[in-house]
Amino acid sequence: MSEQRRYFHEIPVGEEYESPGRTVTESDLVIFSGLTGDYNVLHTDAEFMKQSIFGERIAHGLLCLAIQSGLFNRAATEYATLGLAGLRWKFKAPVKIGDTIRLRAKVAAKKDLDKPDRGLVTIERTIVNQRDEVVQQGETDLIVEKRR
Repeated sequence: MSEQRRYFHEIPVGEEYESPGRTVTESDLVIFSGLTGDYNVLHTDAEFMKQSIFGERIAHGLLCLAIQSGLFNRAATEYATLGLAGLRWKFKAPVKIGDTIRLRAKVAAKKDLDKPDRGLVTIERTIVNQRDEVVQQGETDLIVEKRR
């Protein structure tokens, strides 16, 4: 385990993070389609999508949600996370092949849990594209270990 892991008491409310960018590729869509079985034409049929309101294929919303999880880990010092306890999420705008997304995150709240060895950390998360347009946003509740 990394010595850089941060425990519940070491994470201040109000702390903010911004990740580096991550460009969404055609390979990402193909791999995610295969992994999930989601072969919706929105993600897989370039010719059909030329006639759509988007004009081209768009990334799976859940693909971008998954990418932001990795971006959070690149932006913040690793938490001593035990698990994800909750998710409240909005999909605001499409992400297209070639878009570069970044994550902006802020520790919104913390609370002790019934078990004395862990607490709950609520993170506000916003995914923006290369034009700083919000494409997804929401909150996650992480169960974070307390140092003994």
